[in-house]
Amino acid sequence: MTELPLPDEFPAAALEAARRHCRSLEDALGRFRVDHLDRIAHWGGRLAAVLPGGGRLLAAGNGGSAAQAQHLTAELVGRYRRERPAYSAISLHAETSSLTAVGNDYGFDQVYARQVAAHGRPGDVLVLLSTSGRSANLIAAAATARTAGLRVWALTGPGPNPLAEAAHEALCVDAATTATVQEAHLVAVHVLCESFDVAVAAGPPVRGGRAAGAFAPAAARRRMS
Repeated sequence: MTELPLPDEFPAAALEAARRHCRSLEDALGRFRVDHLDRIAHWGGRLAAVLPGGGRLLAAGNGGSAAQAQHLTAELVGRYRRERPAYSAISLHAETSSLTAVGNDYGFDQVYARQVAAHGRPGDVLVLLSTSGRSANLIAAAATARTAGLRVWALTGPGPNPLAEAAHEALCVDAATTATVQEAHLVAVHVLCESFDVAVAAGPPVRGGRAAGAFAPAAARRRMS
């Protein structure tokens, strides 16, 4: 039989586990800073061209990633740091009656795709979070969103993976454990909100007296609809 550690050995083992966890996160965030900071800041700027014009952000994930998706939408509907208007952002997993109805009638793989078809409009943004990048319901949602004219961004674990390939753009966190990936995703969510707030406060870029931006035509269509 394997001999169990003595009680006075537990604190040392726990401390070493905590140190390994922190080192893993520090390493992942170092790579995030080098490889992905420009992308997430760019996403914040692009989102600032969507939401103030009447566009919407939809977000989805499973398990812990669902919690991260809801964290993101809460920051946009409420506020991140500074006072600003509320913006339209919906976590699809939180609509429990729709989620269970679609799951019951169409299968779990369709629980997000069906809601994207209902709520998404051309020019809107869909953010999908998955540590594995292999969740079938998120991949189906990405396909539906692209067909409907939404922009799809994915936050995943190590790439390549199917969800990253299904999205228009992906931020793939290079980390060995699910916990570290999720922690890095939370940093990405906060940086996205920070970048969005700064871009909104700065106002839209102006060229020739007209607001410019990749999503300006879609935002205008939303205002007229």
